[in-house]
This record gives sequence, structure tokens and C-alpha cells, in this order.
Amino acid sequence: MTQPIGNPSHIGNLNAGQLGPQPTYLPEDHADVEAGRRLAAGEEALDIVADLPASSLAWSVLADEAFADGRLVDSYAYSRVGYHRGLDALRAAGWRGAGPIPWSHEINRGFLRALYALGRASAGIGEAEEAARIEDFLRASDPSAIDAIAAGE
Repeated sequence: MTQPIGNPSHIGNLNAGQLGPQPTYLPEDHADVEAGRRLAAGEEALDIVADLPASSLAWSVLADEAFADGRLVDSYAYSRVGYHRGLDALRAAGWRGAGPIPWSHEINRGFLRALYALGRASAGIGEAEEAARIEDFLRASDPSAIDAIAAGE
């Protein structure tokens, strides 16, 4: 099933009777799909990211592992790469810098997890302003994402 990938906002608004940009859904062929399969099969995130560097999911797992080990700078670096690779993918999917990025669309979760990890690592290294901006971005993307990620979903 193909998900909508963000109509031009004025057309979507007329069709849906809504104001604001339409949600963005990463495509079914995004690297996070394969990365998710490989992670579920027990492969190491470091091996996956070497093969699938566009996978925000694999980078976010590396960030989580580094954070759990107390390696905050490594966590920050991994999450920043995952965040930027996700931004590239979102833009290619029609995202124009604003609008929902639904957690309910599983392929979006790698980006949202990288964003969460970046905020957590930013706070950990004393970048309070960046952490606050990232929290605002995450809440604007999908308010349910923070609780879902914190709960380990």
C-alpha cells in the first residue's frame, strides 16, 4: 500500500479541509525497512550502518547504545548523522520543513528516534538550547512520539 507523500499544502488543504502541511510518509523502499529487518534478525547496528548509511534507524540504535554506555559525544554524533540522513529522506518524500511526520507510519520511526536521541544527547553534553529546539521539533512532528520512544516502542 502506498502512503501519501505530502501534497502541495494548498491543494491538500482544499481537499482535506485542513490548514497546514499534510503529513509526510517515508517510502516503502527507504533504507530503514531493510535496517529494521536486519536488526530484528540480530545483526549489529554498526554492520548495518556500514551497508545502509541512509538508515536513520541504524544510526539511532548506535546512538542509543553509545548513550547507554555513557559515551555522550558518540551518541550525539551518531544521532546527528541519523537526523541529517532522515531530513534528506523526508525532503525527497515531499516534506518542506514543516508538518506532521507520523509515528504511526513505522518507516518514519527511525528519523523520529534519531531526533529523540539527538535531543537527549544534546542535553547530556550541556546544549540546553539545542535540546529544547529538538523537543519542539519532535512534538511538532508527532506529539505521541516522545512517549512512544521513551516507552521503548
